[in-house]
Amino acid sequence: MVAFGRHIPRGPEFPREKEMTPMKAMFTATLFALVTMAGADEARPNILWIVVEDASPHIGCYGEKTIRTPNLDRLAREGLRFEKAFVTCPVCSPSRSAMVTGMYQTTLGAHNHRSQADTGKGKGTAAFFDSYKLPVKSIPRLFKDAGYWTCNSATGRPNSKFGKTDYNFIWNRADYDDADWKGRAKNQPFFAQVQLRGGKNRMTKHGTDPAKVTLPPYYPDHPVLRKDWAAYLNSWVQTDLEVDAILKRLEAEGLADSTVVFFWTDHGVSHARGKQFLYEEGIRVPLIVRFPKKKNAGAVRGDLVTHIDVAASSLALAGIDIPKHVQGVDLFAKDYKPRDMIFSARDRCDETVEIQRCVRTKRFKYIRNFLPHLPHLQHNRYKDSKAIVQTLRELHADGKLNKLQSRILTTPRPAEELYDLKIDPHETRNLAADPVHAAKLRKLRGALYEWMVSSRDLGLIPEPILEEMGHRYGNKFHVLQHQDNQMLLRDILSVIDATEPDTLAKALKSNSPAVRYWAATLLGVRGDKAHTKELACLTKDASSGVRVAGALALCRLGDASQAKLLADEITNENLLTGMYAIRALELTGRLAKPHAEAIHAARQRPYEFTRRIATRLTGTLSD
Repeated sequence: MVAFGRHIPRGPEFPREKEMTPMKAMFTATLFALVTMAGADEARPNILWIVVEDASPHIGCYGEKTIRTPNLDRLAREGLRFEKAFVTCPVCSPSRSAMVTGMYQTTLGAHNHRSQADTGKGKGTAAFFDSYKLPVKSIPRLFKDAGYWTCNSATGRPNSKFGKTDYNFIWNRADYDDADWKGRAKNQPFFAQVQLRGGKNRMTKHGTDPAKVTLPPYYPDHPVLRKDWAAYLNSWVQTDLEVDAILKRLEAEGLADSTVVFFWTDHGVSHARGKQFLYEEGIRVPLIVRFPKKKNAGAVRGDLVTHIDVAASSLALAGIDIPKHVQGVDLFAKDYKPRDMIFSARDRCDETVEIQRCVRTKRFKYIRNFLPHLPHLQHNRYKDSKAIVQTLRELHADGKLNKLQSRILTTPRPAEELYDLKIDPHETRNLAADPVHAAKLRKLRGALYEWMVSSRDLGLIPEPILEEMGHRYGNKFHVLQHQDNQMLLRDILSVIDATEPDTLAKALKSNSPAVRYWAATLLGVRGDKAHTKELACLTKDASSGVRVAGALALCRLGDASQAKLLADEITNENLLTGMYAIRALELTGRLAKPHAEAIHAARQRPYEFTRRIATRLTGTLSD
């Protein structure tokens, strides 16, 4: 068990943002008028973010040899390239939520992929909508308040449609003026985001030969995987052309020497160990910055940086004060100090509940898997629809994968992973159990836990419970700031790392539903039948999330009758409870079969991800 001191830094206080008052709006308008009257030499730069989907640094300036990316290579020669850039989450919506706020998605409460929405796939319970609203000012709003024209484009062309957002909160469309910068006032600087499809654009044809690609060693050398990797590299060739068009537009409009261009991807390549996961393939991204008049041209920096630093750096370059809630840092500040380590997190992706955290130094990476009783590659409709994943599952079932290639499909998986990236850049040899590295393991584990506490990481609060807490405190962002919850994360971590069953049994009586949830879950996973009476009490708990955890634990311990409670909770008004309940039924295996009618009916539930699990489980039970 990790012992926590009482003096872990709490981080900055995060005040609630207020709506702009008429007086403040008048001040902003006056500020813009003053800016537009200033001379050209005093004008603030335009800020352009080019954000590409689903791609790792497989371009020429980062060492890729199979394809040519001359325009991105030129951008790197004319700008500053970061060799060790990372995202704080390796999947679209949490990464973009972090990007547009400059905050860790885990602090903001935007960490679960496709969540906190009032429309679309992540649409939750209407009673919780107010708690889904963004509690701080977005980066575009900060630019807009400072007199900038703000826009979000899907292509960077003048007549583009509005670009991808995919934010895990309810946001104000007025944060953006338009899809493009062409409508701004004369001399008005712009803040623009351009969202390119990148690795999602795998139907483009650019002639990459599958026979010539080099697959990472953790994937089998198979025609399906080669063809997919070639298609992915083709998408980079297409992206290179699209970026060229954007840069040529800046030149043609006379904007190149007044615009700071940031180029990066929202996470790594969409593959079995890439997108959604914390290996290098998932979290390491390209990052290139080109300054006006090509300042710092050709420079390469090796410090550890994250994509939320782009937000802070952009504000600073525009002369805008960086608010206290922004957790990224200004990479170009005079007092900038390089980090010793970066942190990244993965949580629920669509219908697949997962909790992983990692800390990475220049040489080592530590990954903590908080659900090691489940496989790395759990079933997920998005992933399972891909031919590469289907092929991996088939090869695994046929015994045709080696131990390394099978690792992502085996259960249980290690709770901890430790890699020496200097000698093992592909993260193939887990050193967590090696006594030689025990001190390094303890140090990085401690650093990760301290970051989780100090940054107020909300990910260990089970989502049905966090949903209710967010409603109670006005927003998930405020939950761990409240005095009542100052010790909550420490308490949860202590329970998770507990080795004695009596410690877990005691935690079943905690005042915190989150602690009770984890205690019940771990007793069930560990097969401890000595505390079934205490677990039975949780099936009548006031918290629906705890009831689900208690019932699933008892099912794991052999009490088939508790599957009925799980079936009943599918229709809970808290839609996250319903999703957790049907997933729990799926995990009970054969015990779900008597409840086929409830599972079949769940295919019509209002929550998208409950429907997905219900459809999958209906098919499994009919086999």
